[in-house]
Amino acid sequence: MIETNGAPGSEQANEDYLSAAVACARLRLARLIGDDPPADAELDRAESALAAAETSDARPAMLVLRDRFGLTRFEHDVLLLCVALELDTRVAALCARAQDDPGRPYPTFALAMALFEDPAWEALSPERPLRYWRMIEIHQPGSHPLTACALRADERIVHYVKGLNYLDDRLTPLLVPLDPPVSAGDLPRSQRAAVEAALAELTLEGPTVIQLVGPDSFGKQIVAARVAAALNAEPYRLPLELLPAQTGELENFERLWQREGRLLPVALYVDAGDAERGNPADAHFAALNRFLERAGGLVFLDTREPLPELRRPASVVDVAKPTTAEQRDAWFDAARPGGVSRHAAATLAAQFDLSAATIHRLARRAAPNATANGEPPLERLWDACLAATRPRMDLLAERIDARATWDDLVLPAAELQLLRQIAGQVRHRAQVYDDWGFRRRMNRGLGITALFAGDSGTGKTMAAEVLANELRLNLYRIDLSAVVSKYIGETEKNLRRLFDAAEDGGAVLFFDEADALFGKRSEVKDSHDRYANIEVNYLLQRMEAYRGLAVLATNMKSALDGAFLRRLRFVVDFPFPGPAERRAIWQRVFPGGVPTAGFDFDRLTRLNLSGGNIHNVALSAAFIAAQQGSLASMATVLAAAREEFRKLGLPVAEADFRWVEPARGVA
Repeated sequence: MIETNGAPGSEQANEDYLSAAVACARLRLARLIGDDPPADAELDRAESALAAAETSDARPAMLVLRDRFGLTRFEHDVLLLCVALELDTRVAALCARAQDDPGRPYPTFALAMALFEDPAWEALSPERPLRYWRMIEIHQPGSHPLTACALRADERIVHYVKGLNYLDDRLTPLLVPLDPPVSAGDLPRSQRAAVEAALAELTLEGPTVIQLVGPDSFGKQIVAARVAAALNAEPYRLPLELLPAQTGELENFERLWQREGRLLPVALYVDAGDAERGNPADAHFAALNRFLERAGGLVFLDTREPLPELRRPASVVDVAKPTTAEQRDAWFDAARPGGVSRHAAATLAAQFDLSAATIHRLARRAAPNATANGEPPLERLWDACLAATRPRMDLLAERIDARATWDDLVLPAAELQLLRQIAGQVRHRAQVYDDWGFRRRMNRGLGITALFAGDSGTGKTMAAEVLANELRLNLYRIDLSAVVSKYIGETEKNLRRLFDAAEDGGAVLFFDEADALFGKRSEVKDSHDRYANIEVNYLLQRMEAYRGLAVLATNMKSALDGAFLRRLRFVVDFPFPGPAERRAIWQRVFPGGVPTAGFDFDRLTRLNLSGGNIHNVALSAAFIAAQQGSLASMATVLAAAREEFRKLGLPVAEADFRWVEPARGVA
């Protein structure tokens, strides 16, 4: 039970009115039974007390309920009789006597028609307030006549007229209070503008459905909470998947929610992010449409994109995360006590895309730890941001522990220079886009995108590790061959979920097997071909809009459409290593802790292997040496190389892998 503000009317006014109402019910029943003749005078006094309450300044909750739901006098009296049954046990006994049946200690419509003046048959109609708003429950077993069925007041209504006002406990399993932890000073200017835009739409007496559009669900919750607070309404959040899809259950939920809207100042926040495509055939979307078509009151829709085909007019308000400048100011304000400079705040804002509340939370959490261990404030906050942005990505992609450095990478000078340019653009994009004004002139292509093309084992994954290590970011490998689905729309949904999780900025995205999706644009022969091209365009658009670094890797550059290549910022070719590169790789491949007997690098360089294959050979040779209890020598390396050649299906000439130790002179 979620307690909120009390029902209308003072406690004393409610108590006085209900006491008089219960007395009237008892006395009317006694008069109907025919005993206790003096009851007429008492009944007149009780009815006078009820009449006086109706003209009092402190109107009791029962009268407010009557006016809000449009009850007639007869309907009001029927409901009061049912409430009296809950408040005074003597009423049940009198009901049984009035109906000459000890087994019927409850009110019925037949009893009410005999008891009150101006009875109306239409009060039994499902379209009239008592039944439409579920104020009374009718227990009709089998073929029992409707007028003889037991009536009972709904528990929520009984509590309301007693002065207790709370959200109906049949709704609480589906709803949670929308209470984002943000203080008045935390809302940045851009999101305050969204609040003002939503309020402007509502004051125009137009639609009361506000679509809050954008990827920042937390920011949209803050905006909705601020709008609801300005209207003195209590917002509740409903995940779309919890909205009942069955017609009967949906009807009951809708009716109870509408009733709450008349009993409480409430607003509904529907988290409909998964329905962003607005597929009318989707069960959740269909249920949402039916609900919106009939439910009144203020409703917020949290959607990634505007939902089409809504049956109720809606206004669209875009809600984005704070701008880079706003995030920079938030970092500086929140972390300044911990020694963070403006430059450090700008560095954090340039890389991570976080809400103001998240920034303040991370700053508070990192500040005492930084003081305790002496770690520089920027590094501590950077690590806190990485930890905060990991959980969603860990569920969607494989995290690679990036350990490779520039010294481990063996590439021609031109390719190395390109990789350093990529790292530099990631570091300085906020300065160029925001401080120098390029963002105001560009509406696409703000992401740092790169294609790594080359045969397997030429260093594409290692280069991605080097960049992630250099930038101090998490590296996530996404296998596009696993993301691509044969079902229409599933590939796009998988990509959207992935990029939405990565938008916080703590990741380098490494798309392996890019040719699985980025083949040359297929000739459109059917709907599947057409949708495949849409998926490719969607991936490119999200990559261009992604604030971080996204890398595509392919073994078949020739299979890619030239139009796609032109939309990428960088294309880095990873050639098969030549003799000079192979020699450099052999010289670096063994860690310093491996006991070696000296190598003939000229001989090893002649082995036509890629960098990845050379690494495999070195690892196998180390295991052979460990098993034999010897040093890693040319003999063990060549033995391992022979097995690598066989694994690759390459011709093996035994003479190329035979090693004879050179004769040593005798001193």
